[in-house]
Parts: sequence; structure tokens; C-alpha cells
Amino acid sequence: MTNILLLGGTGWLGKTLSGLALDSGQQVTALARGTQAFAPGVNEVIADRASRDAYDRVENQVWDLVIELTSSPTFAREALRRLGGKARNWVFISSCSVYAEQSEPGADETADVVKPLDPDDGEAEPDYARTKSACEELSMQARDGRALVVRPGLIGGPGDPTGRSSYWPLRFAEPRDPVLVPADPDGQQWVQIIDVRDLAAFVLDAGSAGHRGFVNAVGAQHTLGEALRLAQEAAEAATSSANPDPGHKLVEYDLARMEVDLVNPWAGPKSLPLVLPTESGFAGFARRSDARALALGLRRRSLRESFEDIVRSNDGGGAGALRSGLSADEEAGLVVG
Repeated sequence: MTNILLLGGTGWLGKTLSGLALDSGQQVTALARGTQAFAPGVNEVIADRASRDAYDRVENQVWDLVIELTSSPTFAREALRRLGGKARNWVFISSCSVYAEQSEPGADETADVVKPLDPDDGEAEPDYARTKSACEELSMQARDGRALVVRPGLIGGPGDPTGRSSYWPLRFAEPRDPVLVPADPDGQQWVQIIDVRDLAAFVLDAGSAGHRGFVNAVGAQHTLGEALRLAQEAAEAATSSANPDPGHKLVEYDLARMEVDLVNPWAGPKSLPLVLPTESGFAGFARRSDARALALGLRRRSLRESFEDIVRSNDGGGAGALRSGLSADEEAGLVVG
């Protein structure tokens, strides 16, 4: 039985990691503030990581695997100081956001990253990319390279708290017509989603195997048009018993109108989820190399399967209840406009 410690563990990925590990018979402890619920069956350690005694209950054990989820360099440094020498394997969950450039399709783990944030610089802006970059650097230094840094791309699947991966399949699952879809006639827009369950399985397997270094944990590459087609097919398959003819009228939306119409790219209120800013600097954002992850054993379900599971697991709130996307009124206004 593997003895696993999650530093964090009450967020979406953390709970998914906990559930998969417990289902496979591992022993899981999660250390977090407790402001969100822990996964059922986890050994809960409620602690404020800013406190001196944060690690008192876990530092006198030898851990087979520690998985660090923080984006705070201060937290990462103290955890490594207290626990880094007592863990057989260490995984830091970073992000593809650490890369300094997002313009090169196929770029791999050797690409330059942003300057790490100095954890002692109280005046520095708490930029997400720079904080993750700092945590990467600290992890590798403290462990003398004996750490695995996993850089996920866009994470999706059932329960996506951002709504980015959920909006399109849930929108196609609704009977309301027409559906406003982004037009990309030149195929410049790309989508690369890794299912949270596949990411969690990879982290556990690769971490327990003692792999080292940096790895992009990303989904397969699809054009935006392909992703929308898969979302529509998934919605039709997942709702076929309740609605045998869920075909939709589609209205294409010119992405050049977004700024004038005050429509946001990517995510958030009044947005077109998964649509990247049209500047050339994002040409490689959703086209990162997955070669090393596949070589280390990453197994991915299809994007359509992820979309189907999103529709089947939805609690009935629909696309309008998400944190990202268009409300019914916003969509109707853009169709008329």
C-alpha cells in the first residue's frame, strides 16, 4: 500500500486524485485549510500553511509520494524544508502557463519559462505563471532534481468549476435554438483539453514510479471546429433517450466582432469558452507537445467521451449556470446583432 500525502487536496484536481488513489487501495492523507470538503475516506489534516505548526502532524512520517498543488512559493519552500527529505517521490503540479512564449506549435518541455517570482519579494505582483515557475525551481533545487514537475494544459471533464470545458456540450444538450458558434474558417483556433481523471491517474502512476523532470500533461490537439462537432455529437448521444431529435440550427459568429460586442475569449462571463485571443502570440497555446507524457504512460480518453460524461453528470443547471459562456439573453442578442 502506497502512503500518499496531498498538500492541498480539497479542490477539483485534489479530490479527483484522492478518489482515484483510495479506489486503488492506497492510503491518502490531505493537508489543507478545510474551507472546502475533503474527499470521503481521506485522512484529513486541517492546517493553515502559513502557520509554524502547519506540518507538525505529517513531518514525522516517511511518505511514498508527496503531491504538492500550491501556487505559493512560500508554502512550497517550507513544505520542502519540512518534508522534502522524508518523501521517496515528490510531484509538483505546475501549469503550461509557466512558458514564456505561447506562439510555437509543438513546443516541448525544454522551452523557456517565465522568470520565477522571488518568494521573499513582498513588492512583487503575485503573477500565477511566475509563482508556479518559482515553485518548480524550488522543488528541483530542494530535491536535487529528484522531483517530477507536471505541467497540465487546460483541464476539463465532469465537474469543471470554470465551465470552460462544460459550456459547449451542455449548450448543445439544450433544446434552445439557434446555437451561436464561433466561426474559424481558416482553422487557426485549437483546443487541447486533458480530462481531470486522466491527469490524476497520470500523476499518481508517474509519481509512484519515481519519474523525474518536467512533463507537459496535455490533451490531444483538435481544431476548434472539431471540438465543437464532438461537443454536439456527445450531447446528442448523451441525451438521445430523452430527446431523440436534438438537432440544432447553428449560427456562426465572426470572431472579429468580439471586441465591439464586448465578448470575452477563453472563459468567464459573456465569453466564448475555448476561443483563444486572435493575436499570433497564442498560436501554440493549445498545441503543446505531449510526447514525453505519452512516453511516461499518459492514457487519455477521447474528447467526445469527456464531453458525454459532462452532459450525463450535469445536475440540471445547464450552460446558463456556468461561470463561463453566454446567457440565453446574451446569445440571443449576438444572434440578432
